Order: sequence, then structure tokens, then C-alpha cells
Amino acid sequence: MLPTVGLRTHIWNNFIKSGLLLAGFPLLLLLATFALVLLVQHTGKGLWADMAAAAETLPVAFPVALLVSGIWFGIAWLGYQPIIYAVTGARPVTREQEPRLWNLLENLCISRGLTMPALAIIETPGRNAFASGLSRRGGQVTVTRGLMEALDDRELEAVLAHELTHIRNGDARLGVIAAVFAGIISLVAEVVFRGMRGVRVSGGGNRGRGGGAAVLVALAVLAVAWLLAVVLRFALSRNREFLADAGAVELTANPDAMISALRKVEGRSDIPGMPSQVQAMLLDWPQGTRGFSLWATHPSIEARVQALVAFAGGRDPGPVLEPRHEEAAPEGAAPGAPRAESRSPWWRGPAA
Repeated sequence: MLPTVGLRTHIWNNFIKSGLLLAGFPLLLLLATFALVLLVQHTGKGLWADMAAAAETLPVAFPVALLVSGIWFGIAWLGYQPIIYAVTGARPVTREQEPRLWNLLENLCISRGLTMPALAIIETPGRNAFASGLSRRGGQVTVTRGLMEALDDRELEAVLAHELTHIRNGDARLGVIAAVFAGIISLVAEVVFRGMRGVRVSGGGNRGRGGGAAVLVALAVLAVAWLLAVVLRFALSRNREFLADAGAVELTANPDAMISALRKVEGRSDIPGMPSQVQAMLLDWPQGTRGFSLWATHPSIEARVQALVAFAGGRDPGPVLEPRHEEAAPEGAAPGAPRAESRSPWWRGPAA
């Protein structure tokens, strides 16, 4: 791996890591196929004999697994964008409807020689954005109303550049590939584990003992494949967010704007009801940065800001503490009467 000494090597390191992570999915599919074959055709002649028989069948079974994956890819490819519209509630917009947003994106694309993607908006106060589309010429950038209202032009331009980088790097396509591989392995594991409920894996005689051992090994291998598939999918998502931040700086030459935008998004990005399939695509997802890092879909805002400071020379203003809006006095109260106590969210600090 290249030593990371600047923005360009940081970008190349992320590309290399993404390629390595993506290469892991076919290997895990091969592992899951082996486990499924071992589970189906175990004979009870002994664990090693069953594993050898499964290995002999694998050259026939694995192409079938790849064919099923290809069909699943085709369905995802054809129905990807309509599904995104349906599950997120996004609506396409024109220049006349959203001139500020349109002009910022168009100017950015013209200055960098990029294809102008479609634009869409989700009417929600949560501050977020995501890019979709399976090709550079068929991309779409979606932002929330809350994000547009909270950011100034240079910050909004930085977020748009972040999403353009996702489109330019084919991140949506990578996300579909990762989701299909992980989904197939998860589906197989779920079907097998549900089917095994109440089934005895050991019994009398040599056949029962040999078959039970093969079943236990197959279940263990399948569980490991499923676990690693999920971890790889999350790691790929985290890795691409760092890369898109670096790409935004490259497009705008303004690391401070990206940092400022992330700080204003921090703690305010939640969108109720957002489906899990879309959460990994978002600019930030608060639930995706909690807990053990292997299970995180996003790096923390703090980690992303630190990377921009270290590799792009940005300046971090620190977390944004927005002023609390004054509440109106209760109806019928005399002028100057004390207002009701207001509770502010944790990220806005204690009430004044």
C-alpha cells in the first residue's frame, strides 16, 4: 500500500482498498456455495469424505451461483432508479423550480467538464444527500430541503461535489454489486438457518455422527461467509465516503467548505423512515457511525474532518452549536411573562 502523504495518494489508497474489498465478495460467494453443497449432499461416510465430495461438486455449483447473481444484478440494474424514487419519496426538480441548487451543480459540472446529473429533492428537515445511478451519464443527485436551507452556497457546492465524485467513481454501481453479493449470501443463510430449526444434526450410528459433523461445519462456514459479507459491504461504504470527501476538495479546491458542511450536518442528518438499502448511500447516517467500527456504514464526522485537515490542509471550526429559536409566550400570558422552558437537542448544547 502506498504511504499516504497527500490528497492524491490518499485517493489512490482508497481506490486500492475498495478494489481489495470488492474482490472479497466472489470469494465469499464461493465459500457459501461450498457450505450449501456440503449441507445438501453429505452422506454420513465421514466429515473428510463429505468435504472431498463437496469440493468435487463445487466446479459445477459455483457457475450456477454466479448465474443466479447475474440474474439478480440484471433485476437490480433495470429497476434501480424507480425503486430509489419510490422508497425515498424524492421528486425530480428543474432549473425553474430550484434555480439556486441547479445553478450551483451546473456551474460545477461545466467548470470540470462533467456530465450534468439529474436533480431531486426530498422534503424533510433532515440534512442529507446522496447520489444514485449506475453510470456516469445516468446519475442523479438528491438533496434534502433541510440541507439546502442550512448550508450557504460554498458549503452546498462542496456537498454537490461530494455526490458528483460518487457518480464519477461509480460508487452507486459498486454499492449495487456489494448489496447483491451480500444479499445472496444473507438469503441463503437465512433460508438454511430457518430450515434447520428443530432439525437434529446428530443421531445414532456412524451415518448420524458423520452427517451431523458435516452439517455443523457447513453451518459454521455459511455463518462466517454471511458475517464477512456484511462486514465487507459496510467497509466498502465507509471507504467510499472518505474518497468522496477527497474528491469534493479536488473539484472545489476548498477543503474548508467541505469541513464546514460536514459540521453543519453533524447530528442533524436523520431522516425518519429511510430504508436500510439507501442508508449506506447517504452523506451521513448517525446510526451508521455507532457501535463497533466493523458494523458502521459511515465513518464518523469527526474522522472525516480530521482526514480533510490532515490531507487537504483544511481548517476545522469545531462542532456547530446553532442558536435555539425563542419560543412564543403562552397564549393569554402578560407581556414579559416567563416563557416555557425549552429543551434543545444534545448537539445544540445546554439551553441558554
